[in-house]
Amino acid sequence: MKNPVQGLHHVTVMAASAQRNLDFYSVVLGQRVVKVTVNFDDPGTYHLYYGDQVGSPGTIMTHFPWQGAARGVRGNGEAVATAYSVGAGSLDFWRARLTGHGYSPRQSERFGQAVLSVEDPDGTWTELIADDGQAVPRPWPASPVPAQHALRGFHSVTLWVQSAQPIAELLTGQLGFHTAGQEPDAEGLRWRFRGAGAGVGLYVDAVERPGKPGGRFGAGSIHHVALRTVDDSEQAEYLSALRAAGYGPTPVQDRQYFHSIYFRERGGVLFEIATDAPGFAADESVERLGSHLMLPEWFEGRRAAIAQRVPRIVNHEYGVEIGGGTSGKPVAGAPSPAAESSAPIPTPTPLSGQPRDAQTLRAGRPLPEARVAMILVHGRGGSADDILHLRDAWNQSVYAYLAPQAPSLPGQGHSWYPQSFLAPLEQNQPALDEALSRLERLLAELDAAGTPPERVILGGFSQGACLVAEFVARHPQRYGGVFLYSGALITLQHGGDLAGTPIFMGNSDADPHVPLERFEQSKAALEALGAQVEARVYPGLPHTIVQDELDAVGRMMQALAFESV
Repeated sequence: MKNPVQGLHHVTVMAASAQRNLDFYSVVLGQRVVKVTVNFDDPGTYHLYYGDQVGSPGTIMTHFPWQGAARGVRGNGEAVATAYSVGAGSLDFWRARLTGHGYSPRQSERFGQAVLSVEDPDGTWTELIADDGQAVPRPWPASPVPAQHALRGFHSVTLWVQSAQPIAELLTGQLGFHTAGQEPDAEGLRWRFRGAGAGVGLYVDAVERPGKPGGRFGAGSIHHVALRTVDDSEQAEYLSALRAAGYGPTPVQDRQYFHSIYFRERGGVLFEIATDAPGFAADESVERLGSHLMLPEWFEGRRAAIAQRVPRIVNHEYGVEIGGGTSGKPVAGAPSPAAESSAPIPTPTPLSGQPRDAQTLRAGRPLPEARVAMILVHGRGGSADDILHLRDAWNQSVYAYLAPQAPSLPGQGHSWYPQSFLAPLEQNQPALDEALSRLERLLAELDAAGTPPERVILGGFSQGACLVAEFVARHPQRYGGVFLYSGALITLQHGGDLAGTPIFMGNSDADPHVPLERFEQSKAALEALGAQVEARVYPGLPHTIVQDELDAVGRMMQALAFESV
């Protein structure tokens, strides 16, 4: 690599209340709100950024507030705590400040340094480590915290893992970190890794907890940890190297204020590599950062709808309302943000009396909170867990994901039907009809939870793709989208109207299981039903999924999330 990763860039967390989150990080902790925008994959949800005066890399805490979201549970395979650096003489100040705001900090020691820990309003562990290292990169003069006690930026993050070996292989083998030490921890053995940069945000800690359960994602859960790289060319090197090492990073994504790639380490923790540029002053002056709802140009056409959907918040630096149909309006006679932030957060009402397929794995956003959903159908011999991992390639947190598990058939492993999809229909009965009924029941479950078919994407690989194609052809209506990786229709004669449903089809011209002729016949049949079909043929490829196919479905998902606002 031209340069190793410099350390931490930002940390992104889920929250349950936008105002309560803003009050804690900007008022209690004294960070500046450097950007109020939306989750680019879910424009109906805020993305709030906090940091020093300009949002310097290594100071940036970000939150997606899912209003009313149920609280998550910490566990292996995720980051569980973010630590800030403060002056060695500042812990008494912070203990008194946190206690005065109704929190209960507790003190411990880690690698010879005093640590003050507290849970934020959603239960996220926030830590302050006494460290006489670097000063604040760009102090915020208007901070409610005196300058000598201000947060100096990140010190470290803590991960919980089954084993430290996979994370060590990633950090030291791919990203230029080195092992900085180990010590006993209440949860297991704590390993520390140090980035190659200088300044703030240099450390990643991993606590080994063998045999302990994984986490359950929700409010208070850390979604991902972002690491720093200076520019696009360095990021491109990491993209290439991580793909070669089998980490499956996403393509580069434009996050307006930096460019990003995402990938999971082998223990499950989601990482991002983000560029330092262009920064948060790209669309607002430094003097007015965080004063208005900022949207990328591709969302400007829906500004009114987005501004109406996101809840009203008050930025205390300017005394203005944002969201809820307001636009930078000065606060006048509005309810107190402090009173609003102390109100209890409602727990989503669970489904009652609705059928639930026990053989279906679920991930992503809980159904009562989801506006869009995806049903993923695995191929012959595969598993629900295998295909569910495709969500990592898309990194779309707005979706609820459902992956049904096929039954085990003698000599075939898990399979939806026993013979080739081209075999006479009767040879695959009654298994085929039961498999089609499974998809029908899942769509009914989603509809009952408030996510109708026009906001659901159905897709699959190989036998699963054939099953999905046959299902939508037999049950034609407007779906949110369909994707068929190496699959085709089981039968070609259908009637009805798919009403402009977008369908992506990808196949090799040499696929041993799906003849090119059948692929092309299926494309024509689906178009005749009114679908908008994009079909791509990949010369000479084996029976597999390629990055171009993943990218195409990622764009379909983003378009549907945007339409659902």
